[in-house]
Amino acid sequence: MWILFAFGSAVFAGLTSILAKCGIRKTDSDAATAIRTIVVLIFSWIMMLITGSIGTISSLSSKTWMFLILSGIATGVSWLCYFKALQLGDVNKVVPIDKSSTILTIILAFIFLGEPITLVKGIAVVLIGIGTFMMIQKKETVDEPKKPKGGSWLIYALLSTVFASLTAILGKVGIEGVESNLGTAIRTCVVLVMAWVVVFVKGKQHTIREIPKNELGFICLSGLATGGSWLCYYR
Repeated sequence: MWILFAFGSAVFAGLTSILAKCGIRKTDSDAATAIRTIVVLIFSWIMMLITGSIGTISSLSSKTWMFLILSGIATGVSWLCYFKALQLGDVNKVVPIDKSSTILTIILAFIFLGEPITLVKGIAVVLIGIGTFMMIQKKETVDEPKKPKGGSWLIYALLSTVFASLTAILGKVGIEGVESNLGTAIRTCVVLVMAWVVVFVKGKQHTIREIPKNELGFICLSGLATGGSWLCYYR
């Protein structure tokens, strides 16, 4: 059953990237992240109410709260970097780098969680790394006239990868013994606060009123896709 949820998470994650790219052509990426987090929050809390897991919130330990909050912070940073990279760069370059967080996550899981790295898994990690490099290089030669705006997209993409890996590790520890929908909802609250703090600190709140209606629709749809991806992933 877990493989079905993993596959569902991958499908929704792919939709998230495409929908988000369509929603940030003229919209500031930080403002878009803040708005789509609202959609994710509503979606996750609805699922939590449906499953009835809200009643277990009082039983969470201080350790669980700490790791869920830390995981939420890591998610927030990852999102902000990821969507900034999408806005500056090409989807076909940004996404492979971001998804290469699988490699770092496996290594961190081995170091901090004691999860073994078998020979097959080690070979798979190497192949993922090689495949990611080849995808980026191929895209650069095929779409040479469509270069991203500078190289800053790569920095944001790499930061997104690092914090996505931390999200997975911290989230794994945080949801041990916790219903996955409840854990997702709590983490999303942290991301929401963080995203809006960034918007106001940078003085970008005025850009929200300037978002085109069609892009706002894509941003909201990407939020729904993210919610679906998260629910499947942590399930």
